[in-house]
Amino acid sequence: MIPSPSISALSLGPLTIHFYALCILSGIAVALWWATKRWERRGGDGDTLFDIIFVAVIAGIVGSRVWHVLTSPEPFFGPDGDPISVLYIWQGGLAIYGGVAGGALAVWLMARHKGVSFTALADTVAPTLLIAQVLGRFGNWFNQELYGPELDAWWAWDVTCVTNGQTIGGCVPGTYHPTFLYEQLWNLAGIAVLVLLSRRFQWAGGRVFWAYVAIYSTGRAWIDAIRSEPVMMIGPFRIHTLVAILMALVGIAAFVLLTVRKQKREGEVVAADGSFTLPARTAGDGPDEGEHPGTTPPGGDGAAPAS
Repeated sequence: MIPSPSISALSLGPLTIHFYALCILSGIAVALWWATKRWERRGGDGDTLFDIIFVAVIAGIVGSRVWHVLTSPEPFFGPDGDPISVLYIWQGGLAIYGGVAGGALAVWLMARHKGVSFTALADTVAPTLLIAQVLGRFGNWFNQELYGPELDAWWAWDVTCVTNGQTIGGCVPGTYHPTFLYEQLWNLAGIAVLVLLSRRFQWAGGRVFWAYVAIYSTGRAWIDAIRSEPVMMIGPFRIHTLVAILMALVGIAAFVLLTVRKQKREGEVVAADGSFTLPARTAGDGPDEGEHPGTTPPGGDGAAPAS
């Protein structure tokens, strides 16, 4: 079975280092490093990207916490809630959709301020978001949270509900589905799909980002459906499950629409029998050519990102 860690924090004098926070920070650091490599291979400036990502990370953390509090208000504003604990993000409770929304808004505003292509930024950063989520999910393991139903199997997660010598409130000892691991494995597969297919089929113009939204949301929908922590319900469904399904459909629709628009712009010729042909690839279709990160083309489409 997957064991649970006996500690989730270290105390160094008056300073307490929470492993949840370290997992989040390590995810951000690795994602920033990879995004910078991808951005520079497209011809972008690494310092400009750092400025944009720095603001986006702050906005993403705020957005993810706000979304979590709004969808799980009971621990904060319920009869026995503690409103001050809204600030205790090291105890867990960062919702990815709020983080992506807050971060995306910040990237859009910063892209306009810096004069760079928002779609190029979105496509560059998309796969790196998944690796940040993979590393961040280790924080749930350290906090012994977000597990699924009981499970009797070799991959079950043995949740002890004891950390740093103290019992975790609201936790029930047992062996459960390790939903944090399911999401990590799904995201790793998503990285492979995004990197390989975006290079093979020259995705650009926002399609890499929307493919990320579709891939992640599809996995999140079924993983969240088996999670057991209390959350706002809409009828018989968890709100996160419904949001994931909606975002998966939005991601697929946006990807298809952008693909169709690109084909039409390239001069698609539709025959009477419904078949179609595309013009041969020309110079400028390569992975490091086309849209420059420092420009915003009229069509909003650009070169496929380097990995």
